Amino acid sequence: MITLSQEDDVHVLTMDAGENRWNTTFVRAFDARLDEVLASTGPAALVTTSSDPKFFSNGLDIEWRQSDGPGDGPGEGGDKSVFGREFMALMSRLITFPIPTVCAINGHGFGAGFMAALCHDVRIMRADRGYLCANEIQIGLSIPDPELALFRHKMSASAFFDTVQLAHRWSGPDARAAGFVHAVATEEELLPSAIGRARQLAPLGADRALYAQSKERIFGENPSINGENGAAHLLRNMGAH
Repeated sequence: MITLSQEDDVHVLTMDAGENRWNTTFVRAFDARLDEVLASTGPAALVTTSSDPKFFSNGLDIEWRQSDGPGDGPGEGGDKSVFGREFMALMSRLITFPIPTVCAINGHGFGAGFMAALCHDVRIMRADRGYLCANEIQIGLSIPDPELALFRHKMSASAFFDTVQLAHRWSGPDARAAGFVHAVATEEELLPSAIGRARQLAPLGADRALYAQSKERIFGENPSINGENGAAHLLRNMGAH
């Protein structure tokens, strides 16, 4: 479902479940791989990508979510009742992860997949294929406040409005021009580019306490990502609201 490999100081997490739709089982598998990364010592960086040539992540596992029953049987998507809380907590963990994180977006990233991409420090997107889109409003869903906070934290005001109100589909070049994707690359160069960037950043992950503290303070007390209305705080505490 999710594999983890290592190239020198770079840990490569590969989502390997087809469209990589998010359910409780997938959340817990992803979280377990992050535990493995943090078990390392010294300089380190994380690259996240997908094995599917079309999808980075196609968002929420709608079929599982809408199916009858709790969904917690063998081979299923897991306990539905805890999904929202555990998914948001994972996104909070990722946005404040104490080593540099690079997302290699090799295909479509919708909804929850878009969120996961934004929670990384650096995003490199395929130039010729794939869109990032928060399509909740198109399918009759309200975007939760923590998700809105995340988009607001990572995007300019104009890109934020186009994303959450107009459900704009961002191609790689468009997202690069809007500023929330750092670079674009061909399919062949995407992962090598992401690993190369992560290798450059890995020394920053040697002092993990400092790197984490800097993430939490860099935008100031207001709006801090851990402040009352900040993205990390809201993601982490969704279950309390």
